[in-house]
Amino acid sequence: MSDICNHILGFPRIGSQRELKKATEAYWKNEITELELKKIGKKIREENWKIQSEAGLDFITVGDFSFYDQVLDTSLLFGNVPDRFLEKGSEANFDTLFCMARGHAPNNINARACEMTKWFNTNYHYIVPEFKQGQKFKISLNSLLEQIEHASSFGYKIKPVLIGPLTYLWLGKASENDFNKLDLLNNLIEEYTKIFNLLSLKNIEWIQVDEPILTLDLSPEWKEAFYNVYTKFDFKNLKILLTTYFGSIQDNIDIVNKIPIHGLHLDLCSNPEQINEVIKNYPKNKVLSLGLINGRNIWKSNITKITDTICKIKQKFSGELWLSSSCSLMHSPVDLDQEKNLDPEIKNWLAFAKQKVLEIKLCSNIINSKDTKQSELLLNENAQAIESRKNSKRVHNEAVKKRVSEINKKDGDRKNPYSIRALKQKETLKLPLFPTTTIGSFPQTQKIRNVRNNYKNKKISKEDYTKEIQNHILESIRKQEELNIDVLVHGEAERNDMVEYFGELLEGFVFTSNGWVQSYGTRCVKPPIIFGDISRPASMTIDWIKYSQSLTQKHVKGMLTGPVTILSWSFVRDDQLPKETALQIALALRDEVIDLEKADVKIIQIDEPAFREALPLKKSEWQEYLTWAVNCFRISAAGVQDSTQIHTHMCYSEFNDIIKSIADLDADVITIECSRSNMELLQAFENFAYPNDIGPGVYDIHSPQIPSKKEIKELLENALKYIPAERLWVNPDCGLKTRNWPEVEIALKNMTEAAFDLRKQYSHRDL
Repeated sequence: MSDICNHILGFPRIGSQRELKKATEAYWKNEITELELKKIGKKIREENWKIQSEAGLDFITVGDFSFYDQVLDTSLLFGNVPDRFLEKGSEANFDTLFCMARGHAPNNINARACEMTKWFNTNYHYIVPEFKQGQKFKISLNSLLEQIEHASSFGYKIKPVLIGPLTYLWLGKASENDFNKLDLLNNLIEEYTKIFNLLSLKNIEWIQVDEPILTLDLSPEWKEAFYNVYTKFDFKNLKILLTTYFGSIQDNIDIVNKIPIHGLHLDLCSNPEQINEVIKNYPKNKVLSLGLINGRNIWKSNITKITDTICKIKQKFSGELWLSSSCSLMHSPVDLDQEKNLDPEIKNWLAFAKQKVLEIKLCSNIINSKDTKQSELLLNENAQAIESRKNSKRVHNEAVKKRVSEINKKDGDRKNPYSIRALKQKETLKLPLFPTTTIGSFPQTQKIRNVRNNYKNKKISKEDYTKEIQNHILESIRKQEELNIDVLVHGEAERNDMVEYFGELLEGFVFTSNGWVQSYGTRCVKPPIIFGDISRPASMTIDWIKYSQSLTQKHVKGMLTGPVTILSWSFVRDDQLPKETALQIALALRDEVIDLEKADVKIIQIDEPAFREALPLKKSEWQEYLTWAVNCFRISAAGVQDSTQIHTHMCYSEFNDIIKSIADLDADVITIECSRSNMELLQAFENFAYPNDIGPGVYDIHSPQIPSKKEIKELLENALKYIPAERLWVNPDCGLKTRNWPEVEIALKNMTEAAFDLRKQYSHRDL
């Protein structure tokens, strides 16, 4: 039998020191040229390929690099650029990429940015393609061919990667409600065929075509589309590796077996059991790629377990096997070697993208009986690390486990239903019609970051740090009062990140210095690592909120991150069920919520932007997740009196299919992203009588575009079609930390004036 081949599905593109982020933002500020930015991108690609080559991978993956987003690149590749981003008669160029993503680019074109939403069940955001009836695709900006030429110059054996046509259409949005996106397939097939023809001339053997929607619940129409599309393709001399990830394809394996592909990739980390169903009838003359190295977490792989799994699969499947990452490694930090200050014991349990590449090679060497002495040494080191983590006393806390075991149903219930609470809150809070607020954070200036870094590096005392942060809080409070905002926030100057901040104050977390991953565009996050049982040693926000409230007569919200979001936006321990970890977080937050109420905080916001994101891809698994996710939120929030108003916030998610569970959270007020979709998300409330208050976002904070008062009023009037005036809040889409103060002040001024106008318009009506 031939040796097992190895490859990855993709590598992080941000650079080991976030070079791409820094360079791109410098380009936006006109500090560097387009040529200089592209040179930095070229250098990052070369470093990524070198890591794969030096590790000894059989294929170097090419085409996984993007200056912003791979889905947006695919739109530009096929000339799918909405008219508003092009001047009459002009064609797309490099700046069009950023204009579509941000609504602004250095070419001074301004237009409404394309929508952005989560990439399946990850915390990565992609730019949603827009389709219109009769849409014509045409190969346009072809960065894929540029990257192929670049990689080929080094003599690598390359495997280009391309998003498949069905997944691309699925991810997009039809501009007309009665328009079927599948009607666009014939033209799209022609353009994909042209790409395949171009690649066939490049001495390329294999191409990776990503079709992750095969892990979803597909209708018969979409299943049939797979057969129709792939049987029409002329791949020339290319071999197609159809790539799936984030779930099981066993419900769709029948259609996969019928289409003329040459190989199939399975994510065996998200669903190991699918292998048994897949190999029953999978053709022996096709390659089967095994995604056994987890691309979405940071724990060292159990090499012994993986190689045993491969041997068992080989006994059942006699065809050619490849070994790979479960998905692209873009969801992992770049290089563990960059972590100089990480606890050595815990560092020994971890593997980032570069180390995962080495794990893949080690597994294949063991299976192929190559480099036996070195492989045996590395295998022993791996086994010791796995055993060390399993037996570490730092991981388990019996008091925490006992408290979780004692949770009962009443712990998740408020004292009275919303209808009663709302009356008490109205009496206590005395807020006007269309109350205005923001989501939590205000611009994180360089001055604020310098203060935090100086304190972290012990360059200033705790007293000086506290004084500096208090000055920034004072400035935020004064600005909000000047803007006539009704419910204030303290601005979160003390917080580096909405998850990392709390993780640093909870037991069971550890942190990296360079563990960055891309969230969207140039936005990178550094997820905490949950390695053990979680508890709250002391209060986390009380001092800051008490100081903030002392500065104003208006209400200042207490600001917390919810249990599901802390779980989802961390690298989570894999030795217990996620719901167990979430319950531990919920109990820690419950203690904080109760302490905030004791500190006379009347409004407490518990953000859950990851609530929809963490939903399993298969609908058959939804209810189990929703049950425990809702329960965790309710446990965190339910320990307070009726007069205390609980808010939650969610962003960039579709709610229609889980609206009942959103209502089951029983938050008094929910704020959601709506501005980019022109309030379309509120259609979820058209056929569902959502009982509580809602704040649909009216300011797209991910774009430098400043909404006018007129635009905000139009959005609010649209929202009033779905939400009664007495239950409508006015707020931005999300936190404002990524924006600058001048644009924030103008936008919020327009927002409060729009609310004031509506207040005058509706105040005389019988509500």
